[in-house]
Amino acid sequence: MSEERRRVFISGNEATAEGGIAGGCRHFFGYPITPQNKIPEYMAEHMPEVGGVYLQAESEVAAINMVYGASAAGARVMTTSSSPGISLMQEGLSYMLGAELPAVIVNMVRGGPGLGNVAVAQSDYWLSTRGAGHGDGRCITLTPYSVQELHDFTARAFELADRYQNIVMILGDAILASMMEPCTLIPRTEMPPPDRPYAVGPHAPGSRERNIINSLWVDFDVMEAVNIRNEERYARAAAEITEWDEFGSDDPQVLLCAYGISARICEGAVMRAEEAGVRLRLLRPKTVFPFPTAPIREWSERVGAILVVELSMGQFVEDVRLAVEGRCPVDLLGRAGGNMPSVSDVLAKVRQVAAKAGV
Repeated sequence: MSEERRRVFISGNEATAEGGIAGGCRHFFGYPITPQNKIPEYMAEHMPEVGGVYLQAESEVAAINMVYGASAAGARVMTTSSSPGISLMQEGLSYMLGAELPAVIVNMVRGGPGLGNVAVAQSDYWLSTRGAGHGDGRCITLTPYSVQELHDFTARAFELADRYQNIVMILGDAILASMMEPCTLIPRTEMPPPDRPYAVGPHAPGSRERNIINSLWVDFDVMEAVNIRNEERYARAAAEITEWDEFGSDDPQVLLCAYGISARICEGAVMRAEEAGVRLRLLRPKTVFPFPTAPIREWSERVGAILVVELSMGQFVEDVRLAVEGRCPVDLLGRAGGNMPSVSDVLAKVRQVAAKAGV
């Protein structure tokens, strides 16, 4: 296969699918739900080109259990869905965390709760960063804000899943899924199967002990040990892969915090900051679990206020407040149901926040 990087004009869904293939995904199981239907469609067409397996499951519950089985057998495996479908997968995700199995899950978030609508939302933040079903397990969660990052983050997610033996979730949204932008594709390369000594499956007689994949631990100490191992992995991830980007004034009066599509709006607000008469800087997390607590805390000691912009009634803002710990006021501009603030809305809220903080 060619090693040449191709520059293409592509949708977020297609870029995500191609990123999965480039990252080594050779098993994909999914079920259609808007707004991510183009991903399984793309995988159905292109997985055979790399000797991969595509199978449409009869439901999201079936899909996540197929992911469980493929990961247990040592495969690099992926599924994609949207908010109601991810809800249905929660039991399977928890079982995988209990069995310490890696996988990549993509959530193109739509409006909710309930079946909601197929419009943009960021209201699955808690589901993605606090969730993966019952118990203490959590997903490592990446938050792209462009078609290019959807591609790059999905490709990288497989290495992270293997490194931390954990589920990695790509937290997208309906606009990122459908929008089209230029994207430089990572070349597809032939990849050897990942080294997973814990996996079940055929092996040379006497080469290792028989493996059993399980998430039922009736011994109290064994169950606690699983939780401790997961927590140790999360601590390593916090030290090694916490990522964010910053843009704007080096001496801001107000710090904007946003991720995903909301960060695109906030970039526009920073570029028009003179209209608000307030110096602005944007901090955009690329990972929300682990969360960039340290840089937000540092900025909270230097700015008069922080404004969080998100497409929910207030979820991401709670992690910002935990990072700030009362050092400065933290306000929220939230929209829901598929509605989005404009750059002018952000600037108007900035003026209010700045006036209240006296900056």
